Amino acid sequence: MTHEPLYEPAGHLLTPVDHDVPKRVARLRELGLGQAPDPEFDAFARDLAETARRLVGTGVPPFAMVNFVTDHQFLAGLYAPEDPGAGAGGAVQLGREVPLDHGYCPHVVVRRKALVLDDVCDYPRFAGNPVVDKLGIRTYVGAPLIDRTGTALGTICIIDQEPRPWGHPGLNLIKERAAELVQLIRRREERLG
Repeated sequence: MTHEPLYEPAGHLLTPVDHDVPKRVARLRELGLGQAPDPEFDAFARDLAETARRLVGTGVPPFAMVNFVTDHQFLAGLYAPEDPGAGAGGAVQLGREVPLDHGYCPHVVVRRKALVLDDVCDYPRFAGNPVVDKLGIRTYVGAPLIDRTGTALGTICIIDQEPRPWGHPGLNLIKERAAELVQLIRRREERLG
């Protein structure tokens, strides 16, 4: 039997109801995560973007993020490609703090499962997300970061402005890289303790 995540009533932007926010906030504070940009997570995001670029065979790497989700999304790791030909009007600007209703990571956190959307416009639930119109996002692949306590801390994800054929290779990539990042977080925790 498949259990769909709970959603807000019609009229809301289908942001999933997340009952684990207090537990997640406490765990992130305990780990010292999600409050500031992290150079190690930025490097992780840059490497993830480059690996994704090679996987789908594009010239420019996609966007990649390490995202901790509470009552908002905080991109502790961020890679945004520079496109010198885009000009001021065409460049996508991402800040480190993102509202919950912008993007797909809150769905991944609540579902606790990876999500692959080769073309977000093929999925009515996701096509109406503000990032489609505001940033031109057309593809998404993300996986939850579930730590040793079973807490879904956030996600790693890849987004791009063109549909991409992620398929099973993209799913495997994002799950493997999420597991790597969870191990990195565990090593940091051990150093703290």
